[in-house]
Amino acid sequence: MEIFKVNGTVNKKRLAIGVLIPVVGGALVGYYANKDTQAQYKKLKKPAFSPPPRVFPIAWTSLYSMMGLAQYRAYEKVDASQIEATVLTPYSIQLGLNFLWSFLFFKWNLRGIALLEIGMMVAAIGWSATQFYKVDRLAGALMLPYLGWVGFASTLNYSIWKLNR
Repeated sequence: MEIFKVNGTVNKKRLAIGVLIPVVGGALVGYYANKDTQAQYKKLKKPAFSPPPRVFPIAWTSLYSMMGLAQYRAYEKVDASQIEATVLTPYSIQLGLNFLWSFLFFKWNLRGIALLEIGMMVAAIGWSATQFYKVDRLAGALMLPYLGWVGFASTLNYSIWKLNR
């Protein structure tokens, strides 16, 4: 498919690594951050717009796949001297914040801290998307559904924090 081609070719190894890191990392974080927390989460007051729990794994797998593809495309397009500043730094920061948020919100019940942290995550995703867009418009565009979902998640985080203080 054309979406996987960068400069007319597909680097299968880099593509696989790019997609597997967020997908597998997200699955592991989800498992460990949510382990033994489901009963407690069910007891929380939630806003009417809170999606059913089954939506989250589907949404996150799709979003992690798109962000991995975006990172792959940007990495392949950017000049080698700019890989660190343009691709790896903003991407790593936003992914690290993404993984940390699950522990803050679910495992450690620090929903107020998670709300502050998700604000930083939104900014980091925006930075990453902007940097990606500069080198590959599709890579930048692939980050937009993720940015939208995390924006929604921040509203959900705020609502749950407010309802359960």
